[in-house]
Amino acid sequence: MSHSPKSHDLVLLFAALADRTRLRLLNLMDGKEVCVCYFVEILGQSQPKISRHLAYLRRAGIVAARREGKWAHYKIVVPKHDGAARIFNETLAVLREDRAMQADQTRLEKACCTPQKRPALEGAPTPRVVEALACSAC
Repeated sequence: MSHSPKSHDLVLLFAALADRTRLRLLNLMDGKEVCVCYFVEILGQSQPKISRHLAYLRRAGIVAARREGKWAHYKIVVPKHDGAARIFNETLAVLREDRAMQADQTRLEKACCTPQKRPALEGAPTPRVVEALACSAC
């Protein structure tokens, strides 16, 4: 195991993971870059509330954002610190096994593949697999 030269604020990491909405956001980003508009639609929460949670995750160093026109896209950033990365990756693994989190993933897949059935998302960019830059379900 390599020793990471950069320390990580474990208190901030645990605080970031201690909220159901933030866990749902991380689950939706697992392996994908996702536009904020999808978070609003899938989680059924207001854009300002979602943005506050995403800002918290960014401060914790586990989410990165980029802008494309008027859309903000978010993706996971695994901590560089070995211990923090183990905690974070194990958390994502547990989320993948949770039925409610799986239901969120299913809603995201349906939203990205059938935009004609999602008028609220019309014109929204499709979630992209981080490596392949294409929707994993399309």
